[in-house]
Amino acid sequence: MHAAVHQDIPALAIDNITKQYFQWQRSGKVRDIVKNLIKPEKKAITALDHLSLTVMPGEFVAYAGANGAGKSTTIKILSGILQPTQGKVSVLGLDPVRDRIALMKQAGVLFGQRTELWWDHPVITSFEWKKQVWNIPDAVYNENLAMVRELLDLDDILKSFARELSLGQRMRADIAMLLLHSPSIIFLDEPTLGLDVLAKQQMIRFLKEINKERGTTIVVTSHDMDDLEQMAQRMVLLNKGKIAFDGDFDSLRSVLGGLYRISVTTEAHSNPPVLEGMKLLHSENGVHEYEFDKGRLEIHQVLGLLAGFPEIKDVEIQKAPIEDVIADLYLSWKK
Repeated sequence: MHAAVHQDIPALAIDNITKQYFQWQRSGKVRDIVKNLIKPEKKAITALDHLSLTVMPGEFVAYAGANGAGKSTTIKILSGILQPTQGKVSVLGLDPVRDRIALMKQAGVLFGQRTELWWDHPVITSFEWKKQVWNIPDAVYNENLAMVRELLDLDDILKSFARELSLGQRMRADIAMLLLHSPSIIFLDEPTLGLDVLAKQQMIRFLKEINKERGTTIVVTSHDMDDLEQMAQRMVLLNKGKIAFDGDFDSLRSVLGGLYRISVTTEAHSNPPVLEGMKLLHSENGVHEYEFDKGRLEIHQVLGLLAGFPEIKDVEIQKAPIEDVIADLYLSWKK
């Protein structure tokens, strides 16, 4: 069950916000000790720079960028932990600072390296504590507990102490606790950080399920672009506190020209074929991987080139990993 959400009102609206920090500058040199005490210097750091963003109810948005781009700062502003230096923010029509208590009844926030679980108590005790403190109605609590127990496979850890859980188990329990009050919107900061492949896949499947079946609005940050592509329909990329890209993942690939990968298999001792217009990435035991730009070299042209090499035994063509596309984009921003 969700609190009523008006579909024509943005789930979140960020209007021209800027966030600046100030850092005290010290040289670390002995001769500057007195100078640092008498006349310390401050340096302004702009984490967010006139940023505007709108997310509608039911969207699943990936929010990404290099270290220091402003991702975590944005999540903290949206959850009322920080205030912007200037500009306005609205989440579910509420001010995250002024209306923080009302907002938290409809929202959920999870930072990957933090937990709200009671460390020296069974997981179910933390769940029941939240039910009491948050005044979650029995029907809502029971429905949500049944859902997270099934979809997150919690039965084997409900009676375990939080301190005894692996990182993947703890993240499952944290996500479950986050959802017990039926939030309409959730903010997840690095929810897959440090998880193994199986734990990641379970987390991703669950988030997609609640987004699809319950219409929960989700904003998620991550350094793992492949994870984000599996989860979200929309990607918002930050660069130096500004939005550098906002669109779907296919559009993101086209920004750098639609990079594709092709894997060509020959006899193990064969040299890699020289394929015009394709960049050889690596070659090992007869498997040669190339990269090409679909905007410059169409698939039928690629197949025509391959037809000239009878020693080729197998071919596989696929889109370049989104991680590599993003890496190239970051490099282009530094130039």
